[in-house]
Amino acid sequence: GTIHLFRKSQRSLVGKLTHEFRLVAADRRSWKILLFGAINLICIGFLLMWCSSTNSIALTAYTYLTIFDLFSLVTCLISYWVMMKKPSPVYSFGFERFEVLAVFASTVLAQLGALFILKESVERFLEQPEIHTGRLLVGTFVALFFNLFTMLSIKNKPFAYVSEAASTSWLQEHVADLSRSICGIIPGLSSIFLPRMNPFVLIDIAGALALCITYMLIEINNYFAVDTASAIAIALMTFGTMYPMSVYSGKVLLQTTPPHVIGQLIKLLREVSTLDGVLEVRNEHFWTLGFGTLAGSVHVRIRRDANEQMVLAHVTNRLYTLVSTLTVQIFKDDWIRPTLSSVPIANNILNLSDHHIIPMPPLKAADNLNPVTSTPAKPSSPPPEFSFNTPGKNVSPVILLNTQTKPYGLGFNHGSAPYSSVLSQGLGIPGMGAAQGFRTGFANVPSRYGTNARGQPRP
Repeated sequence: GTIHLFRKSQRSLVGKLTHEFRLVAADRRSWKILLFGAINLICIGFLLMWCSSTNSIALTAYTYLTIFDLFSLVTCLISYWVMMKKPSPVYSFGFERFEVLAVFASTVLAQLGALFILKESVERFLEQPEIHTGRLLVGTFVALFFNLFTMLSIKNKPFAYVSEAASTSWLQEHVADLSRSICGIIPGLSSIFLPRMNPFVLIDIAGALALCITYMLIEINNYFAVDTASAIAIALMTFGTMYPMSVYSGKVLLQTTPPHVIGQLIKLLREVSTLDGVLEVRNEHFWTLGFGTLAGSVHVRIRRDANEQMVLAHVTNRLYTLVSTLTVQIFKDDWIRPTLSSVPIANNILNLSDHHIIPMPPLKAADNLNPVTSTPAKPSSPPPEFSFNTPGKNVSPVILLNTQTKPYGLGFNHGSAPYSSVLSQGLGIPGMGAAQGFRTGFANVPSRYGTNARGQPRP
């Protein structure tokens, strides 16, 4: 076979992932995340064993928050990888959308876990099993400590941005109302109860509180159904917390314009349209490329005497304050002058009575076919040598000057004859009289037209 000396070897998917993981692991900032990820896996293993021994679905729902912490650590690693990678010809805008996709996938998986807990809880209401509280409280505090320690120790840039930019969940709104009531009684607590708490810390504390109430009620009254009720409460809190983040990251993936910047974009476009030399701003499109990164493209039509580089600099300077990745296409105003005739026009062209204008008949769809092969021919390809030189679609109308010579010696008087006289001489009626032939001005067009005295076609 052929030997390709300079051909690059094709890596497998596992090989590519291994190469990128080594690239991330070479940075010392990622060592801390990898360490927390290893501890997270150990903690998840112990929690799943305690969930099986206690037969508590509420503890299982709380363990899913620890699994979500593992997803957040993976998202943080992807964020570091995006910072190291540079734009490529395939990904011309960079790799920032990978971390958006990671946030969207993590929040959606957390919601799927919450739906699974709701389904299992409905089945448990029909037949409630016995709950063992031996390791229920221990597992609750281990999961709470590790979740809070992970959230507060690792600076997760993507989730920190989404938690602030997304709309508030119903749990945050209720806690904010409760905080205002408490701060109205004790004003000194206003510095502790923030107007908008961290949603991840809030759901960890609320889930642990629900498990503590479950433990006390089971120990006091053996009320096992409270475990199922606590699982439903934790699942609803998880779903309500993750849903706004999924919506926000999904809108970023759909390349929508953020609502809070639409007014600023309209103001900037108005300023651009008033710049010197700018006639029109059109085809503008702005979208969110990543978290905190806005991209856009716009077409600017300018005057013919305007300086393109100067206008480009002014437009970019105005829009760059809000749009970091910007594409501006500038084109000058074009005046289209239609061509009336391809030949020099005589001075008396406006006197229409001295000329006979014969417009070319419109061509049908079949005229676009090749006259020999009946196949579509490209407009740019030259005609074959054996094809007829027939007039094309864009041929200008033929103008015949009215001279005083008698055409072809047929004995007709020159001038425009009335319609009745034409009919009396037999013109225009098939099979009667002699018909006048016309030359179209093309040298290669056959010029033998007309009929003989008997109305038969002339050979």
